[in-house]
Amino acid sequence: MAIERTLTMIKPDATAAGNTGNILAHFEKEGFKIVAFKKLKLTQEQAEDFYAVHKERPFFGDLVKFMTEGPITAACLERENAIAGLREVMGATNSKEAADGTIRNLYGTDIERNAVHGSDSPENAAIEIAFHFNRYELVG
Repeated sequence: MAIERTLTMIKPDATAAGNTGNILAHFEKEGFKIVAFKKLKLTQEQAEDFYAVHKERPFFGDLVKFMTEGPITAACLERENAIAGLREVMGATNSKEAADGTIRNLYGTDIERNAVHGSDSPENAAIEIAFHFNRYELVG
């Protein structure tokens, strides 16, 4: 298997609850190398741009509102099979349905406030990493 990079965002709910360190440690325990990370507060325009793929969905407005309510931590993670591996470690989108021990099971509360975002494909990972980090910030 090839080494891949993927993006995760620790969402405002998990950040506000003080779980950023726990979640980053969980990723490292699962074999992910943290290549870059930063804490920031998304503007409405940034959140709309990031989630533009969902613009026509009924939940788009609520998603943008949620993602701008407080700080997030964006991180570029690396390991073999990183994209699928991260999705497995995160758990189901609805935290109430996430398997025991997954990030969303441990730190999320529902389908919207589900603690973390993760890239869903190599193409989206590249776009999402570039959204948050320039090449000089990726140190790994």
